[in-house]
Amino acid sequence: MILRTLAASTAAALILSSGAYAETVGIAMPTKSSARWISDGESMVAQFEEAGYDTILQYAEDDIPNQVAQIENMITRGVDVLVIAAIDGTTLSNALENAHYADIPVISYDRLIRDSEYVSYYATFDNFQVGVLQASSLVAGLEDRFGEGPYNVELFGGSPDDNNAYFFYNGAMSVLDPLIADGTVNIVSGQTGMEKVGTLRWDGAVAQSRMDNLLSAYYTDQPVHGVLSPYDGLSIGILSSLKGVGYGSGDMPMPIVSGQDAELPSVKSIIAGEQYSTVFKDTRVLAGVAVDMAEAVLEGTDPEINDTETYDNGVKIIPSYLLEPVLVDSSNWKEVVVESGYHDAEQF
Repeated sequence: MILRTLAASTAAALILSSGAYAETVGIAMPTKSSARWISDGESMVAQFEEAGYDTILQYAEDDIPNQVAQIENMITRGVDVLVIAAIDGTTLSNALENAHYADIPVISYDRLIRDSEYVSYYATFDNFQVGVLQASSLVAGLEDRFGEGPYNVELFGGSPDDNNAYFFYNGAMSVLDPLIADGTVNIVSGQTGMEKVGTLRWDGAVAQSRMDNLLSAYYTDQPVHGVLSPYDGLSIGILSSLKGVGYGSGDMPMPIVSGQDAELPSVKSIIAGEQYSTVFKDTRVLAGVAVDMAEAVLEGTDPEINDTETYDNGVKIIPSYLLEPVLVDSSNWKEVVVESGYHDAEQF
């Protein structure tokens, strides 16, 4: 793995102790409303500072003008590189142009920044594979809990302004489309496609409200067997809606609900037999990838890249490093998220 080496950290510390200028990394994160972004930010600060860099970390709380202002402020303050997880990947073109003319390279973090030629590199996970894992787990859960199909399923997508949401959805549909075509999976509402199933800002309350509406409109005389959810924050809202009408009690088994990010409430929900699975993306490792990229750029060398084809931001293909996501369910949650140190055992 391409995390910081002890030798590099020691060398950086020696340089700083001699009184040399400490280069500064500006880190722009979308929101603190999701635990994973807090983890991302803290991991990057820790790893950058261990490597000898100063950092400026700011969260925009899902306010696009706020994030633009924060990035512009970092440019004005003279940061040496920007690492940006965009709220809306299409809204930063002017800010990135200003960064370019200030000779500040930009690393797109987890969410692809679109419509700008001034993105140097992209650090993320294999987002198509995330969707494949979610849908594959959904199908396995349906078979395990309900036997042979057909199964009544509803689809939820992520935020339409997040490029990753389309990769998650397309990955999932690569698994589900053949099953829909042969009648094994029935989308009772008929609602498919990101324009219909997307959830702006990944808002769990919006997902819960939509699930309420789906249940009242389509499931008064038939059960829902499964729900494709691309993110734990949506999954918790969907589960609240399902439990509100009696699923998970009496003769109404809980539908199979997927997720992503291994957030603490969802891991607890998996343990309780409610949410079926989630997809773990180790943000500590992703932070390490971003640190490696930034360090290489600042040193004038090429960072390690493993994908030069997938991520077209509308202007150019962005050289990327993709990490592998891991499926988490009741069989392996302790090994994956506790024994790895991502969550503390005392939290369960």
